[in-house]
Amino acid sequence: MDQHDSTFGVQLFIYDLSRGMARQLSPIMLGKQLDGIWHTSIVIYGEEFFYGGAGISSCPPGGTMLGPPDTVVELGSTEVTEEIFMDYLSSLGETTYSGDKYRLFEHNCNTFTNEVAQFLTGNKIPSYITDLPSEVLSTPFGQVLRPILDSIHIAPPGGNVISSQNNHS
Repeated sequence: MDQHDSTFGVQLFIYDLSRGMARQLSPIMLGKQLDGIWHTSIVIYGEEFFYGGAGISSCPPGGTMLGPPDTVVELGSTEVTEEIFMDYLSSLGETTYSGDKYRLFEHNCNTFTNEVAQFLTGNKIPSYITDLPSEVLSTPFGQVLRPILDSIHIAPPGGNVISSQNNHS
């Protein structure tokens, strides 16, 4: 099979970690409307890839404790092979996206999916997701909560951590 003729669909899975509570409580707590607290992942080659406090992980699509995504966005397609992608993820997992580098506001699952989406398709993820941290931090209550929120490391259970020692097959 000629791999140059093969393209692979790339999807963005979007989850609301607040399960609708952000929509209800944000006007009271932050003085502005937030539609959700977003966790995102990339789905390609029949696997879901995400970043959290444990590093880069993968699982079958919808296979974390979060269950099925709230929204699926088609990001486009790529000619990047699975082997090249897994090498890329292993490299990211050893450097930029190791678990100890996770920061809820500056370096999180959405930062990861935005970078991976651009690598695979040239497209960014929706800005309402990447702008969420600055939206929260621009409020007085967000500034008060920041020290507490900075200590949170989100790692949805149910995934397998990707590293060069545990390379996905």
